[in-house]
Amino acid sequence: MISKNKIKALRLLDTKKHRLSTGLYVAEGPKVVGDLLTRCSARTIVATPAWFSLHPPTPTSENIIVSEEELRKVSFLQHPQQVLATFPLPTDDPSPADSCDLISHHLCLALDDIQDPGNLGTIIRIADWFGISHIFCSPHTADAYSPKVIQATMGSIARVRLVYTDLRSLISQLPAGTPVYGTLLDGKDIHSVTLESRGLLVMGNEGNGISPELSGMLTHRLLIPPYPPGRDTADSLNVAIATAICCAEFRRSS
Repeated sequence: MISKNKIKALRLLDTKKHRLSTGLYVAEGPKVVGDLLTRCSARTIVATPAWFSLHPPTPTSENIIVSEEELRKVSFLQHPQQVLATFPLPTDDPSPADSCDLISHHLCLALDDIQDPGNLGTIIRIADWFGISHIFCSPHTADAYSPKVIQATMGSIARVRLVYTDLRSLISQLPAGTPVYGTLLDGKDIHSVTLESRGLLVMGNEGNGISPELSGMLTHRLLIPPYPPGRDTADSLNVAIATAICCAEFRRSS
């Protein structure tokens, strides 16, 4: 059984203010919770008897057995999925020097004010699929630890580290010769550009694209060309879809 106070405390984690004040975020469903449990301990696990029958309670977590009806009261999903858990927010952001070293040796993503939680969650999932372990986000990018984003990652949040930072400052500190890529309508056909397996790939805001401040710092301006060339078509691609196409092309080229 779960108390009213516990329900209220868990529901408040829908807001960034309470996530920051408690240092916790919510994950739901066997897949997402299961992936996170392989990387860290949950603070609280609220689950049905069916879930606990397959996952014995752990001494490091507060374990609350609930009915399906009780789970619906605390869940953020339209159709709750057996288990909801809280996990600690990451606190070990890499230093600026470590971030620059990482980017100079590996392919990383940078998100310039991505606003839609679904897009952000999908991009995290895409990064996981293509072996990209770090995403650097501008301060105004959507909160990666909101319930909607966590759900959209389908567990990939367990394997991809997000760092919120000033992207302009980050790029300005990169070692000389580190490639900084970005997708723009005036860029070169991505299929004709030599792509390195390291550097920073910047993806822009859903409505405005990459900001003028950051676009001026790109070393490589890329275009995902429509097909066939010159045909009347959509103005742009969804940012998550564009990210997937770019990541696939980078991995194909490396």
